[in-house]
Amino acid sequence: MTAVATALVTGVSRRAGIGFAVAQRLLSRGDRVAVHSWAPHDREQPWGGDDPDAVLAELGRPPSIEADLVDPGAPAALVAHALGAVGPLTTLVVNHARSSTSRLAEVTAAELDTSFAVNARAAVLLVQAFAAQYDPAAGPGAVVLLTSGQHRGPMVEEVAYALSKGAIQQITATLADELIERGITVNCLNPGPTDTGWATPGLVDELAGALPRRRWGSPAEAAAVVAWLTGPDAASVTGQTIDAEGGFRRWRS
Repeated sequence: MTAVATALVTGVSRRAGIGFAVAQRLLSRGDRVAVHSWAPHDREQPWGGDDPDAVLAELGRPPSIEADLVDPGAPAALVAHALGAVGPLTTLVVNHARSSTSRLAEVTAAELDTSFAVNARAAVLLVQAFAAQYDPAAGPGAVVLLTSGQHRGPMVEEVAYALSKGAIQQITATLADELIERGITVNCLNPGPTDTGWATPGLVDELAGALPRRRWGSPAEAAAVVAWLTGPDAASVTGQTIDAEGGFRRWRS
């Protein structure tokens, strides 16, 4: 009898987001899923926050925890909470992100430090805590980190964000090599321009000519890649960055 996968998905705070779509996809295939959110971040952004209760209700009220991942102790506490809620974890999806808009002349040391702490440091500490509790008897292990497209082209208006997300993409191969003998795969997903409600109409139109499908990717499409990377068909794939961008032609944007 195949063991039921148990997952922790971070950054599940908006129904329009990738994290919500990932949690929904994993739950639909029968995984036991715990979700993390930090609503105050979304409320500070132009796109605004969502109703936390409605988010959980639409997912069927999985175990959840709010945590500010700027706290260096939060990743271990989050994994411990998920372990207690759904059992030994076999899947970790590091989807959360701190958004930051600033060019080189504007970026501050404080924003560089905060973005790095939330986006990069917390990702590594989450993987560390996940690996420490992982029991091969619970089933094959899989970690998926989410990056952006900074390794494919410049992101000049998001210096702190690009730096921190670039670190995630770069550390993937190292984490994968560290954990493969434990039976854990580690991969990184770049979903490309994804319609999660954050982009202005002007930006949507600006990128239209660079997207062969003439539309942005959907959270459900990103979730499908995550489901593959955390499922049995991707058991031989590790240390990879998957650019699921729908043929995004940056040079035409």
